[in-house]
Amino acid sequence: MSRRSRRTVCRSLLLFLALFVALAAAWAKTTNDRADRVRNGWKNITEPALMDTVRELCSEKYAGRLTGTKGYNDAAEWLAGRLAGWGLTPGGDNGTYFQDFPNPYTLVLPGAELSLQLPDNDGHAQKKSYTIEEDFFPGSTSASGEVSAEVVYVGFGITAPELNFDEYAGLDVKGKIVLAEVEVPVDPGKKPGEFAKWRPYSFHQYKVRNAREHGAAGFLYNYPIVNPNCLYIDGLAMTSVGAKVVSDIFRGSGRDHGQAVKRIRKKLRPRSFASGRTVTMKNVTEHHADGIGRNVIAYLPGSDPLLKNETVILAAHLDHLGLNPSLMPGANDNASGVAVVMAVAQALAAGELRPQRTVAFIFFGAEEQGVAGSEFYLRHVPRFLRNAKALINLDGVGRGKKIYALAAKNFPALWKSFELANRALVRADVGGEYFHNRARPRLDAARFMWAGIPTVSFSAGNAPELPYPTYHTRRDAPDILTPAVMVELGKLIFAGLADLAACR
Repeated sequence: MSRRSRRTVCRSLLLFLALFVALAAAWAKTTNDRADRVRNGWKNITEPALMDTVRELCSEKYAGRLTGTKGYNDAAEWLAGRLAGWGLTPGGDNGTYFQDFPNPYTLVLPGAELSLQLPDNDGHAQKKSYTIEEDFFPGSTSASGEVSAEVVYVGFGITAPELNFDEYAGLDVKGKIVLAEVEVPVDPGKKPGEFAKWRPYSFHQYKVRNAREHGAAGFLYNYPIVNPNCLYIDGLAMTSVGAKVVSDIFRGSGRDHGQAVKRIRKKLRPRSFASGRTVTMKNVTEHHADGIGRNVIAYLPGSDPLLKNETVILAAHLDHLGLNPSLMPGANDNASGVAVVMAVAQALAAGELRPQRTVAFIFFGAEEQGVAGSEFYLRHVPRFLRNAKALINLDGVGRGKKIYALAAKNFPALWKSFELANRALVRADVGGEYFHNRARPRLDAARFMWAGIPTVSFSAGNAPELPYPTYHTRRDAPDILTPAVMVELGKLIFAGLADLAACR
């Protein structure tokens, strides 16, 4: 190579290097500017602001936010008013923020009772009464009325001829009360192929229908929480019971409850029996077959002519359990999730960052009633939100020291936006998990995954243990929350959305 040629090559290399340095500096400046705007945008995601929203939603005026009730609708109206005040576009029916859907519901009224006749040392029957929440909850979809009858244990309450498994075989339960376990005897995580055959029998709705078809007048469910995700059957009383009631029913039968369940799981053979114990159960309810549920939908239109046709969804369920018969506040489940979504919505609407993709904010109803609100949404997606690129779901994010991201490992490309944002800006304790999504749907995120939409569902955990259960009880109140984790999550969501929505 000639000296002149070498000089030309050197000049070219120097020019290229100078250009590279200039571009790198410009990229770094852009990145730093965006990071500064992200930090500036989340400055109002604070503990006081988040807890104000939680306390509002948990107040008595919303009566526990059971979908279909006036309390839930009032909460939805309050929420819509906030969204309108921030300038977000309505995404519901007829230019409103609301998407309505059919949703039967049942009110649980005061007056529930549960008692058991136990023999004393002289063989005489003694009445043992139980306490609401400590020992039982009135069934959230129970018929109103009183039943006094012998209890028959029916295992998981399954009749499956194709599986050669019938826990009602040889039993007469007509006019009696059955006691059944939750779920099925096969674990979906350990035996996914086998579980697929059992899955239809895991639904609460199936179990009560099967009991009624066999003539039962009452249904005791070994599932000691408030649970409106079931089926109302006229004439069938239903009560959720805990370990004390189950133990008393087994006492004197020569059988151990724990061993009975283990044997059913191991052998896949029924262990049903008539207990000889008489239970009196009374529930006072009011069923509304014509109830109407409601999703709340708002969005921020994208600014790019092409990217605005793609939507990123940030969602949380607004509903909880209503009254059973005391107020079920639902602070962690899921006023916490709603509070974080609202804070991010407000920050994005008011901040310097402008999304090129459309960002939708959805507050689902009836998550606690069979995940019905998100199911309806996916069958009736508004025209302008149809091209969903991702769902970010928040459920139970208010109590803990660590943030968990369910399905992060299912969708690594989606998760990368949050992983990088956390590493660069937030530095929270975050764990990404895999979600096999085989069982009955228990999250709005499950519905979206089945629809083929990439999804990450956030929750919080690793909180100090409390001396009482809070999941689906009246103790899920604002004072159990750890708002610092909500602030961290709000910042993480805001930063991740800035990337997913291609914010400028």
